[in-house]
Amino acid sequence: MTLDHLVYATPDLDATVAELERLLGERAAVGGRHPGFGTRNRLIGLGGRSYLEVVGPDPEQEAPAGPRPFRIDELATAALVGWAVTVEDIDPVVAQARARGYDPGEPQDMSRRTPGGNLLAWRLTPPWRAGHGGLVPFLIDWGATRHPAESELPSVELVSLTIAHPEVEALRTDLEAVGVEAAPHPGTPPASHGAQLPAPGTSGSASRLARQPGERAGAGRPWLVREPEPRLIAVLSGRCGPVTLS
Repeated sequence: MTLDHLVYATPDLDATVAELERLLGERAAVGGRHPGFGTRNRLIGLGGRSYLEVVGPDPEQEAPAGPRPFRIDELATAALVGWAVTVEDIDPVVAQARARGYDPGEPQDMSRRTPGGNLLAWRLTPPWRAGHGGLVPFLIDWGATRHPAESELPSVELVSLTIAHPEVEALRTDLEAVGVEAAPHPGTPPASHGAQLPAPGTSGSASRLARQPGERAGAGRPWLVREPEPRLIAVLSGRCGPVTLS
């Protein structure tokens, strides 16, 4: 399995897109609206068939009947709240995960239209069912739909993805149930809990997150580290330098 996308949720999509542009030097492309959910998104490529989804409220939609996904209604600031891995046939993957003791939820049909009017359709396991508060990825199957990352998105480098949790072995078991192998973190992950640039004169967060020998950025396994507070930590590198999202 490979990383499909990271989910960076925000209570104010326009403000977060502007801040990411300042930090990364790239402006997220318009994605689309999610009818019935009260959300819209913007996208930044992470190399290959992976991307960063920046998702927030859509003021042009009526308020949804229930809470918006990804805890958007609860957020005071933007946060990295989840991630997805790509599968080619979602049903047997779900069955295999259940056989291994982890239930990712029943796959659902989803769709949205691009700004150009093209319909994108996919199937995914419910993100709100993702284990350990979203640290276990949800599964997504794009079927015959053209992948969003193939649409000439503005792009940055994914330097690393780290998963922090106080119960590392329990998390590792559930990650493996959906086919994800995580490597022990080689050092200290970034301490920040939001997008930021390294202070002038420092080497920056990315230098402390070494890749495995011969491993391309974003292509290998996520790092796994024991921390008191569960969180996802992504280090991205754009034209303005490394940025940590958490």
